[in-house]
Amino acid sequence: MDFVFDYISVNTFWTILSTIHALLAVALLGALTHQAAAVFTPPRAGAGGGFITHFRSVAGSRYAGAVCVLWILTFILGGWIYAKYRIYVRIPIEQEGFFKTLGAFELKEHLTTIGLGLLPYYWHLWKDTRNSATQGVRKWLTVVLAVFCWYAFLAGHVVNNTRGFGL
Repeated sequence: MDFVFDYISVNTFWTILSTIHALLAVALLGALTHQAAAVFTPPRAGAGGGFITHFRSVAGSRYAGAVCVLWILTFILGGWIYAKYRIYVRIPIEQEGFFKTLGAFELKEHLTTIGLGLLPYYWHLWKDTRNSATQGVRKWLTVVLAVFCWYAFLAGHVVNNTRGFGL
């Protein structure tokens, strides 16, 4: 990795990684939000062709693979950034006494790890969407993962805004 630092600074390197992590998170957030909207509030028959109807009328099964890949990539990149976070972000936030912010980030860590553990079951449920016996579980698991993702995204931004962008 040292050869990279011949071309860019260490701070720039971690900023690039944080930006890629954020972009992956936005893609994951979009995929899960579309999928959750499609399964939680499917469009009614005869509904008009407005924005909300089109937003909910996506084929949820098409998002399952992308959600799994994006969750894993975002998690791995977040884990890589986490080493820097523990030293350069968390310690100053602790010293400043922002314990609610730290608690929110701790919850983010737990929810994303639980979500990672749920991905195989999520994938299994979305492989066969014709099975009506799993429709309710598939729906609620998708909504739960979307809520986890939204929370993680917002908590990450709160921590980022508390400490600043440059690691």
